[in-house]
Amino acid sequence: MLVPGPPMLAGFSMLAQNFFRLTSLSHIGNKNFGSREYRAGADAGIVCAMTEPVSHLVLTLSCPDRPGIVHDVTKVIVEVDGNIVDSQQFDDPETKSFFMRVEIHTRRNVEEVRKAFAPLAQQYAMRWSVNEVGKKVRTIIMVSKEGHCLSDLLYRRRNLNLPLEVVAVIGNHPDLAPLAQFYDVPFLCIPVTKDTKAKAEAELLALIDAENVELVVLARYMQILSDKVCERLHGQVINIHHSFLPSFKGARPYHQAHQRGVKLIGATAHFVTPDLDEGPIIAQEVIPVSHRDSTSSMVQKGQDVERRVLAQAVTWYSQRRILLNGNRTVVFE
Repeated sequence: MLVPGPPMLAGFSMLAQNFFRLTSLSHIGNKNFGSREYRAGADAGIVCAMTEPVSHLVLTLSCPDRPGIVHDVTKVIVEVDGNIVDSQQFDDPETKSFFMRVEIHTRRNVEEVRKAFAPLAQQYAMRWSVNEVGKKVRTIIMVSKEGHCLSDLLYRRRNLNLPLEVVAVIGNHPDLAPLAQFYDVPFLCIPVTKDTKAKAEAELLALIDAENVELVVLARYMQILSDKVCERLHGQVINIHHSFLPSFKGARPYHQAHQRGVKLIGATAHFVTPDLDEGPIIAQEVIPVSHRDSTSSMVQKGQDVERRVLAQAVTWYSQRRILLNGNRTVVFE
């Protein structure tokens, strides 16, 4: 996205040099920052100005930890005429991995920046991406019969600028077709039975490939994806479920929770893996309930939490804030 930059500020070049020196020192030498998260940029009072229209890009990366990463990353940013407007980093002493998210303004386009960064990414064995800030993520939303999460995502997309380009809503039942149609989103009904599961998943994967889909959201989709699909779409499928697991498995979890007199209910959004409901956690929330809550009020409160948590996870994904760290995630909020 091209936006006009502010007027050139006096002394900017010296300020930029000092900033790059600061960020470089944060990850070389004796690494005094340890496992703490380091944040620099607009929030730290760093002002970067350009006089010409610029691209607003976000770089994310993870790699084995070693000295000099930030130094070399900022060096490439300088080479593409980039100004850092936000930078967050974290090194995990347990996995010995380094994570970074940087937003930059540059006169170069996204392909030029990717090309410039590729040799460094190969040198450090990075998992990385460069994307335009605010670019809509091509998404499929999968549903069954409950519509609270789908309704919330489509509302946020239309009215609250959630940056999703919803290619289609796929349901294993037709119940939510009118809701998708209300928001002008194509609805595909692909029934799933024991005999048709393989064919249904083949149709899903074919659509993902044909439409260059980046994200699949399971918005209360009550079918289990096969190991093949989970592995093929690793890090690209987000699921939402209640936070009672491993307690109260199966159908009607809120009814089971009410019978046990629980005092907290909540929801968890996570990436999908072959291990059912045990993928890397992205977002969670809990709220209190009491003996005064009926089963129906607990269901209502639980669904409200589910839609909020799923929306938060999808928002972070669309903003390129989530990086996988084994069976965990690093989320740069």
